[in-house]
Amino acid sequence: MKREKIELNKILKKGKALFLAYDQGMEHGPTDFNDKNVNPLYILDIAKKGKYTGIIFQKGIVEKYNEEIKKSKVPLIIKLNGKTNLFEGEPIARQLCTVEEAIKLGAKAVGYTIYIGSDYEDEMLQEFSKIEREAHAEGLPVIAWIYPRGKSVKRKNKAKLMAYACRVGLEIGADIIKIKYEGTEKDLAWAVKSAGKTKVVIAGGTKKNEKILLKQVREIIKAGCIGLAIGRNVWQNKNPLALTEKIKKVIWKNKI
Repeated sequence: MKREKIELNKILKKGKALFLAYDQGMEHGPTDFNDKNVNPLYILDIAKKGKYTGIIFQKGIVEKYNEEIKKSKVPLIIKLNGKTNLFEGEPIARQLCTVEEAIKLGAKAVGYTIYIGSDYEDEMLQEFSKIEREAHAEGLPVIAWIYPRGKSVKRKNKAKLMAYACRVGLEIGADIIKIKYEGTEKDLAWAVKSAGKTKVVIAGGTKKNEKILLKQVREIIKAGCIGLAIGRNVWQNKNPLALTEKIKKVIWKNKI
């Protein structure tokens, strides 16, 4: 299968990334939402006005709001797999959207979650390998959400697991790895180094104090990450665009 040039420039600006994530509705249920942010168009408006380098949706939202997404001109990243948080067994997120469907819907990149350490790790790794081949044959970047989860990793050091997650991303051929920031800035710098030429973005995670969030953003950039894939901390904020500008100053203007 021919491999086209991977078009990372379509979801990056000057090599940096700020993705607005909105796949939480499936992962967490509607508990993260209020009357405003329950509407995907509210999120899309933030992404457009904030000039995000990408917006992350599941397939269903993209199908229903495809016209508005295309008009916004915000680069689209479609999450190809997912799960709810209702099942309490070993985590697995299976493919729900194909690469072909994502391309037809206008995706500039695709994402896929792998829970390393889960009993189902091998199935997700195999599914990812198929997605990576199909996407790269079309020049489409692949982002791997890599989270250590399951009973096998419960007692292991989280900072070391963060570096392991990054190394796995490099080894399986991901273009960008999305991980959780665990440990110190030094731990994160080692994780980024472990990723080699694969780029690293950090998940925004649960809602936190703005001062703490911006401190973490500064550490993330200093450690060598290219940016963030952030959701709740922005669209649950009372002034999401003002916060967006503060984050962008750190990422692109090195105001750290």
